[in-house]
Amino acid sequence: MHNDTDRAPAPQDGSRPVRVIAVTSGKGGVGKTNVSVNMAIALADMGRQVTLLDADLGLANIDVVLGLQPRRNLSHVVNGECGLDEIMVDGPRGLHVIPAASGVSQMGRLSRAEHAGLIRAFSQLSLPLDVLVVDTPAGISEDVISFTTAAQELVVVVCDEPASMTDAYALIKVLSREHGIGRFHVLANRVRDEAEGRTLFRKIAAVCDRFLDVTLHYIGSVPEDPQLRLAVQRQSAVVDIYPGSPAGKAFKQLAARIENWPAQRGPRGHLEFFVERLLNAQLPPAMTGSD
Repeated sequence: MHNDTDRAPAPQDGSRPVRVIAVTSGKGGVGKTNVSVNMAIALADMGRQVTLLDADLGLANIDVVLGLQPRRNLSHVVNGECGLDEIMVDGPRGLHVIPAASGVSQMGRLSRAEHAGLIRAFSQLSLPLDVLVVDTPAGISEDVISFTTAAQELVVVVCDEPASMTDAYALIKVLSREHGIGRFHVLANRVRDEAEGRTLFRKIAAVCDRFLDVTLHYIGSVPEDPQLRLAVQRQSAVVDIYPGSPAGKAFKQLAARIENWPAQRGPRGHLEFFVERLLNAQLPPAMTGSD
């Protein structure tokens, strides 16, 4: 588990850095989008200004998970028809959602330059923002690489399936060896209990320690919970409609742990979300105009 000193991010004023958290997985079907949605809502419920980006560009599902009906989406931004501010829709607890397109094949074939343009466009967002949660596709596609390397924090979701563990290791291997990412947070999803979650983490950590030069932090587990399945059927987030359920409590605990992560200062050398704000945070107050 992450043991750094408690330093919650300061309120956003347009120049302070935004915490960007990419949620990813080696394979589909492990509950990654539910983790992204519930984690984002739990953070918003703690008083943070949170935006959730559906980065599964051609196979959007966050709008479906939350029962939203956006009129426009990221395909309209890529086509130059509107800006990010204009496609944003309101979710539960003050959450803002940036929807992707569904069934638009062009969005699944964006070039590296188009990905970079999307990432840079976030610097033009006008709304106050403390946290951006990025729900990436599963696997190791160009979309995944672009959005995970542009984030400051990576959460890898695993569950108790051999393919989930194997593919999570493959994802970590690619991101570390080919893209220089050295730190990952691991969340065990749909487990029987916390002991099973820790066992899953020890398994993947043992393999990574043997073959890769990375640091893995265990950030907890989310239990298998019938009320989470019921929330999905109702197109709602479990942390919103069943906050006292085992899964709801687990997501609130996860949000509290994220609050205690140290603030990231300065860009790492990748193309990053809100890079101007990261650069401004390194400058003396006289140069940024802040107090």
